[in-house]
Amino acid sequence: MSIQNLEAYSAAQKQLCVQNDTIPDSLFQEYGVNRGLRDVNGTGVLTGLTKISKIVSFKTINGKRGPCEGELWYRGYNIKDLIHSLGPQEFGFERIAYLLIFGQMPTAEQLEEFSAILSNCRTLPTNFTRDVIMKAPSKDIMNSMTRSVLTLASYDSQVSGGLENSIRQCIRLVSEFPMLAVYGYHAYNHYENNSSMYIHRPDPALSTAENLLQMLRTDQTYTAMEAKALDIALILHMEHGGGNNSTFTTRVVTSSGSDTYSTIAAALSSLKGPRHGGANIKVIEMIQDIKAHLNDWTDREEVAAYLRKILNKEAFDHSGLIYGMGHAVYSISDPREQILKSFVLPLAEAKGRHQDLALYRNIEELAPQLISESRPIYKGVSPNIDFYSGFLYDLLDIPMELYTPLFAIARIVGWSAHRIEELVGMNKIIRPAYMSVMKEIHDPAL
Repeated sequence: MSIQNLEAYSAAQKQLCVQNDTIPDSLFQEYGVNRGLRDVNGTGVLTGLTKISKIVSFKTINGKRGPCEGELWYRGYNIKDLIHSLGPQEFGFERIAYLLIFGQMPTAEQLEEFSAILSNCRTLPTNFTRDVIMKAPSKDIMNSMTRSVLTLASYDSQVSGGLENSIRQCIRLVSEFPMLAVYGYHAYNHYENNSSMYIHRPDPALSTAENLLQMLRTDQTYTAMEAKALDIALILHMEHGGGNNSTFTTRVVTSSGSDTYSTIAAALSSLKGPRHGGANIKVIEMIQDIKAHLNDWTDREEVAAYLRKILNKEAFDHSGLIYGMGHAVYSISDPREQILKSFVLPLAEAKGRHQDLALYRNIEELAPQLISESRPIYKGVSPNIDFYSGFLYDLLDIPMELYTPLFAIARIVGWSAHRIEELVGMNKIIRPAYMSVMKEIHDPAL
């Protein structure tokens, strides 16, 4: 069968699949099953226990449960306290990574040792960049990273093994992810966009955030403010509970007994979905569309009028969504957005992006009100971290192809922590139940 015939056949059979695979809402209601393991309020169905992190979006006061300001906790520490504890010039990626993976705050000596190990592991096998990353460049850097992770298994003499082996592999991947992402982009940019090729090696004296910027940029230069803002973004994206799609994927695959490389490849495949890790790209695309259709980005009435068009499916991608607004878990506020904004705003000011700032602030203030006017709101609407993370990456001149890979560079820490916890604390394959609602067919002709 030729490709053309296969494509035509697939198109013709599409309606058959839609007809036979559609499950109406009424059946979910009848059997008390929640689509996407989430109830009408967006609360996830309880599927496990964890000591790694906690998300708070509702609190019970005087016996009455209600929405509250969002909280995010890493290993018992409030994320706001962790960020506040960092010095103005201090980079916290390595310290918070140690906390999440090993479960306690490192001493000065432990942090120094861990940072040195991460630096020593910032290397790839001989000719790996040439033979793997540059061999089949792709605009989809997440696919490139996934292929690289699976190929790295071929260079590991002990792919499978116990807890100690998994810890070793996780630490190596935390160190290698920035190179897999940045080198993957440079290969694509060279072969597909006809740009110059340059591969800058990591500097062992630099932090993860600093290395990302110096490996990405042609002149390898960056400001302290830029590196600090990127470091904060990485910390905020490291972990977000066991229920998010890619972390749950990590735990499901780990529970089957699969190896670290296959597990992390599965997590990458989950994260790349636009409903998960690709959300900040949609925010940037929406912002670009708004800019193209407004005469004055600072005019609140003009901004509000166009946002109404978006909500009414008359503009942008006709989805009716204002991207970057609302969250599956948080209600009144997303603490990550509040923290990141405090670093993004001064950086934008320093770079003279005043009109952009005005537009973001107008959308942030107007969107929740406009959304509440157009549809029922069960738990409040507020900006989420994706609203400002894309703006930050734009301010740092990071290409859009790397937005989701940056998420992965941070979240590999959380995935590693959950893989280890699954190995230590669960030791049982995850096997949820699905209720069959098919109709039985008794055909005497068979």
